[in-house]
Amino acid sequence: MTPNAASSSAASSGPSRRSFLASTAVATAAVAGGMPLLAACGGSDSGSRDGTTSGKAADRMLPAYVASTVATPDLPSKNGSAAGYTGKVDLAGLTTSVPQKLGTGAPFKIMSPFWGSPPKAGCAYYTALDAAAGTKITWQNQDGNTYGEKLGAVLASSSIPDMVVVPGWELVGKIANAVSAKFMDLSPYLAGDKVKKYPNLAAIPSDAWRMGIFGGALRGIPMPSATASWIVPFYRKDIFDKKGYTVPKSADEFLAWAKDVTSPKAKVWACGDMNWTAWGVFSVRGSGTAGWNIGDDGKLTYRIEQPEYLEALEWTRKLFAAGVVHPDDKARTGQAGQRFTSGQILVYNDDMSSWYGKTAEQAASNPEFRIEGMDIFGADGGHPTLWASQPAAIWSMIRKGASKATIENALAAADFSAAPYGTKERMLVDYGVEGTHYTVKDGVPVKNDLGNSEVVNAWVMLAAPAAYFAHPDFPEVARKQTEWQQRMGAYMKKSSTFGMNIVEPTRYANLSSQFEQLEIDFVRGNRKLSDVQQAISTWKSSGGDKLRDWYKELIDKNGSGN
Repeated sequence: MTPNAASSSAASSGPSRRSFLASTAVATAAVAGGMPLLAACGGSDSGSRDGTTSGKAADRMLPAYVASTVATPDLPSKNGSAAGYTGKVDLAGLTTSVPQKLGTGAPFKIMSPFWGSPPKAGCAYYTALDAAAGTKITWQNQDGNTYGEKLGAVLASSSIPDMVVVPGWELVGKIANAVSAKFMDLSPYLAGDKVKKYPNLAAIPSDAWRMGIFGGALRGIPMPSATASWIVPFYRKDIFDKKGYTVPKSADEFLAWAKDVTSPKAKVWACGDMNWTAWGVFSVRGSGTAGWNIGDDGKLTYRIEQPEYLEALEWTRKLFAAGVVHPDDKARTGQAGQRFTSGQILVYNDDMSSWYGKTAEQAASNPEFRIEGMDIFGADGGHPTLWASQPAAIWSMIRKGASKATIENALAAADFSAAPYGTKERMLVDYGVEGTHYTVKDGVPVKNDLGNSEVVNAWVMLAAPAAYFAHPDFPEVARKQTEWQQRMGAYMKKSSTFGMNIVEPTRYANLSSQFEQLEIDFVRGNRKLSDVQQAISTWKSSGGDKLRDWYKELIDKNGSGN
């Protein structure tokens, strides 16, 4: 059940990996959907050795899977999509997924990223959740935009909160190894049938749990993601229909269309920065550990070595050079989403949450507004090849040395947070208290101002059910989101590192760090193609080729993810 607030996504006009990932954390918490996140890291049981754990060794750590039977989706998961619920939830018929409180009321502290202004301690939302789950949580919410700095400092200290939310995109450098060293093995509490004490955690898919293995042990409680999750090229369907525009179906068609519709005098440009869509159009693999794959020729390559990598950058550069990208997107100022809703740009990239967020945001003030997701096309007009997202990329973890009471209460909180659609627990997590945080209008829960300020960003980060879309106020949006993922998922491939948590040797931690800024500069015409080619050559000689050998040995030992 998705809260009625407009999307809290805040990706800036110039796509940066961090801004997209941060916005998607909020989106995932709200709609259990998302986009491919940077692959996270795991290692050996020593907490410092490089590598991964897979196969039978991993299977022994995993919780038994017991699917939830609370609610049957109208659109079951297909081709790696989230499930879709397209009807109004029966508020009077909500079930209880946890009949007895699992929490004992023992106090504990949780550190989590937060985007926006956190509610005050003791607010009505926190109080209601604690009462329902039997917990007593002190929230240590930290600015999500700078969370990595805080996380690194905390993990380097001797004072770690009892439970910590760890986003995958922050698992770089020393933080990756610190996770294995500082957080406990949850297998004694969750492996096999032990998880059945926590029915909502048992209903989390095994692939998501497998991503919670760090340092040779099950340390992370996952927030599952749909593997058919990618950045969506959104377009203004209302304007397309009014003007008679045809949705482009190839890279050349898009450029030609963009030139035709752009009119600076009328303050209309075709699009924002489309580089994130270009990765899909040209079949470029994801970043981090997800960027490696063994091709049909048997060779292991990284994403920047793909010929398609340069092709994607050059296409995006053509859009900038043609003047079809809004000047503020070129300057990387302001919000592309606001330019989209105002009609200054007709196409822009964003995560899946904007389908609902923009619809809800514009419903009253701009009733003609229609947002649609453009199907990702192959560069030549054929079908694309899209690379699967990892099945989880945000986790909550419990510090080593925590008391038994703390562990049990932390797991109780996570179990409550993972309640499935159609339950009282899910309703409380997503909407808060009726009459305090929301009212029911025409059978649909609608959050008020207090709900929009308090019921955000906290409990939802502890765990989540299997990915789904459900918007009781705009059910057709849930249908469109699910069907888009199903269509795109039909063209999905898994990389050789799919489903693995891998910790790279720390000596390679910053090997690829230069490429994001280089990509931003190149597509805007501020760097030459030779600069990118030289960076790739430097990457190889500075450690890329040795890192390839390391990955080849790891895959030979553990098996390929595809």
